[in-house]
Amino acid sequence: MDIYFPKSPARLPEDLKTWAKEMRKNMPVAEVLLWKLLRNRSIAGAKFRRQYPAGRYILDFYCNEKKLAIELDGSQHADQREYDQQRDAYLHTLGIRILRFWNNQMLQETDAVLEVIYQALTDSPTS
Repeated sequence: MDIYFPKSPARLPEDLKTWAKEMRKNMPVAEVLLWKLLRNRSIAGAKFRRQYPAGRYILDFYCNEKKLAIELDGSQHADQREYDQQRDAYLHTLGIRILRFWNNQMLQETDAVLEVIYQALTDSPTS
């Protein structure tokens, strides 16, 4: 009888691991607010992780069950649209859907942002 040992997952590169940890320590106010509202399966029972690595990118918030990423963008993203488009295209190849909001939307239109997130979580098929 053969015993099968699954291959262990690839280790995360140290630079990416360090960067994700640093980003968790220094989250912008909008991300802090959203994290308080997402954690502990608070929306539609979905488990989110913050500063989650996907390839060489780090997602602000990610729900593996629904393959849903939530990105909160500051003003610097207005100047890096091409980068964001390439990043989103890569994430789509992994089957990840992305919701993007501006930081000020999260702070000023919190209920509307949460409604969009809830709809994305409840309207999508589970993986």
